[in-house]
Amino acid sequence: MFKKDIDFNKAFKYVLMGFAVFFAIGIICTVFLGVNLDLSFKGGTRIIYSFTGDAPDDAEKVIEEALGVDVSTSISTSYTDNEQRLVISLAGTDALSNEKQQKLEDTLTTKYKDNNLSLYDSNSTDPTLAGTFFVKSIAAVLLAGILVVAYVGIRFRKIGGVSAALTAFAALFLDVFSAFFACVIFGLSLDSNFIAVLLTIFGYSLNDTIVIYDRVRENKSLFPRLDTASLVNMSVNQVKTRTLVTTITTFLAVVAIIVVAEIFALTTLRSFCIPMAVGLVSGCISSLFISSPLWVLWKTRKAK
Repeated sequence: MFKKDIDFNKAFKYVLMGFAVFFAIGIICTVFLGVNLDLSFKGGTRIIYSFTGDAPDDAEKVIEEALGVDVSTSISTSYTDNEQRLVISLAGTDALSNEKQQKLEDTLTTKYKDNNLSLYDSNSTDPTLAGTFFVKSIAAVLLAGILVVAYVGIRFRKIGGVSAALTAFAALFLDVFSAFFACVIFGLSLDSNFIAVLLTIFGYSLNDTIVIYDRVRENKSLFPRLDTASLVNMSVNQVKTRTLVTTITTFLAVVAIIVVAEIFALTTLRSFCIPMAVGLVSGCISSLFISSPLWVLWKTRKAK
């Protein structure tokens, strides 16, 4: 399986162009669609009501009149108990008081008395606390990135630790933005799931890169006269099957979860699995086609 050798150094520029196209699409979507931050990152209130029967088409207008603020609403269906959910979001605002929440509930139950409407869940987050949580989450991701790069630099110092660490970081950089643009393109909210996705992708992508560098280090002692480009290309070809099989099996498992999430309208799973699937693919490609050839380019130019 995957026995045919590939010239990863020649494929480098074409794969880089592929990333550039995907990022261009992501940037365009970001400009025109915007970034959807979850309430946990920007604060606000989310209230969910369960109801039966036909979906209320004018619910958003009724809610805005009752509260005096702009809201966004959505309707989802729960297949487990055969009920529908009316999700009300007030982003970036102070938490609704108990009095306002009671007023809203009274208004909706009176307006839609035939729908058996009842409160299912309510969650409020202060905007200041949400902003602090967002900053801490980004700081955690940056710290994780710095630590893994430092680890690569120390472990592979015999083959040029600094250059190996920086090219590994370049691969992680591509993976982070691939997951981010996946969220934007698919209209997913950035929440704590996204932070978990980034940290998981760090682990997968870095593991693939470390396996490659480890094989390069072994082959360098076995073939000391081999030039850097040939040495790295041979090493990547030796481990590519392992990397591809690991990524494919994990990717298929994640896709299975995505299918279940789409069938049963499990939005929480969607916000985790879709960027995870894209990040897994990006991590595999960046490890094989970006970090290693980029390291060759670094070493070659330094030698000249």
